Amino acid sequence: MSVSTGVESTAPYVEVSCRVADKRGSKQRRPLLDCATARFEDAVPVRPFRWSWGGRSFPGWYWAATMGQHVGFESWLERDRLVLMDFDPAVVGMASQPFWLHWHDGERERRHAPDFFVRRVDGSAVVVDVRADDWIPPRDAEAFELTRRACAEVGWRFERVGTPEAVLLANVRWLSRYRHPRCRREPITARLSEVFSRPGPLMAGADAAGDRLATLPVLFHLLWKHELSAEQMDTELLGPRTVVRRAGGSTG
Repeated sequence: MSVSTGVESTAPYVEVSCRVADKRGSKQRRPLLDCATARFEDAVPVRPFRWSWGGRSFPGWYWAATMGQHVGFESWLERDRLVLMDFDPAVVGMASQPFWLHWHDGERERRHAPDFFVRRVDGSAVVVDVRADDWIPPRDAEAFELTRRACAEVGWRFERVGTPEAVLLANVRWLSRYRHPRCRREPITARLSEVFSRPGPLMAGADAAGDRLATLPVLFHLLWKHELSAEQMDTELLGPRTVVRRAGGSTG
């Protein structure tokens, strides 16, 4: 990616940090419309995640099973959204703080780094900002609106998301403990798939497949992978009586 020249000061443009052979970040600027097909899901963050003693933010790194690598976050709310995106089978890639979007507001130069860039299985792109509904000052609302319009210009979708639904988040966070491929074990996987070829209670099915100490981690991994599905994940916490079925299995 080459550095652009002659960018109009009033036109939005993008500044990114690109991976190079020596693993050092080099910031490069491109006009916005040149970035429509850029693989921002592979971008490194354009600014560092800072930890400060007594600070109000809670930055960290989340290991995303979708790509098998860590993605940064700057708050618990962002972390929760990362977990939900990682659980979404339509998501195939994501990166945090993927670029700076620059523009002029009529008085001064402005810039905004969206929280996430998400690539979906159909090839489409979504730019995501995470902010609670009751904590959006006017300046940030303006940045979100400008980002939405800029994304529309290049064919991306923009989402400003807030606090997730509590029950669904609790269930997905529980399953995320078993997201790593090491939780997949044979022949337990095959036995669970057979047991839940017809819907049945979670714990009874785990017992039918073998010792629950061995089968439950695999069962939760298969739920994470959507090879098994649980009823009412968004309204009821997972429990022994939760009805589980093989994806595409019988409903009888």
